[in-house]
Amino acid sequence: MTTYTMPESLKNVRTHYCPGCSHGIIHKILAECIDELNMRENTVGVSPVGCAVIAYEYLNLDMVEALHGRAPAIATGLKRALPDKLVFTYQGDGDLLAIGISELIHAANRGENFTIIFVNNRVYGMTGGQMAPTTAPGQKTLTTPYGRDGKMGEPIDVMHLIEPFSNVKYLARGAVYHPNEIRKTKNLIKRALEMQISGDGFSLVEVLATCPTYWRMSPGEAMDYVKDNIAPHVQMGVIKEQ
Repeated sequence: MTTYTMPESLKNVRTHYCPGCSHGIIHKILAECIDELNMRENTVGVSPVGCAVIAYEYLNLDMVEALHGRAPAIATGLKRALPDKLVFTYQGDGDLLAIGISELIHAANRGENFTIIFVNNRVYGMTGGQMAPTTAPGQKTLTTPYGRDGKMGEPIDVMHLIEPFSNVKYLARGAVYHPNEIRKTKNLIKRALEMQISGDGFSLVEVLATCPTYWRMSPGEAMDYVKDNIAPHVQMGVIKEQ
């Protein structure tokens, strides 16, 4: 009989995340992938500013903290200096696609051989619920109380942004609103890490996440919102693999 166990790459500590936050689920499946690849002793994670920064409190791995948006630059240095290590960044939408968009674009264009885990909840979580680069049209936030409109630009789709670069080898998008989706997303993350281990180049997995606190929803409502209002309108699964 199979017995569920805590991943070795995950610490057994109490969470500080808000009820219904997706970070805990994503931490778990990322840790499971690293364990299954037998890479815990050879992995370095990079977490920058935002809710994602606390990843080092939960992942039982070597972790480096980066300035806001600079995780891809730090990961580039780590991977070039330690090419045998499995290197990943763990970033939110405000961090990756606002202040960090330059680092993302140039790392992707160069084809740096590390993996970005992109947690997209479409809002700034740690700083109070302001509009993010991925905030949807009509979505109400602290800085868009009447909903995002055209004057504020369209939400940025990271896949459309970097897919054309020839050195980008793997792009995928998953979600964690249902056990089936969690399993699919775990497989996407594992494949990205496997490609990095094989030396194939730059990889990124976006995870559609919730922020019940700043979406002003219950945890269940937030999960349903992803299922009914976000996932159906974007391409899911593997976007690019070469």
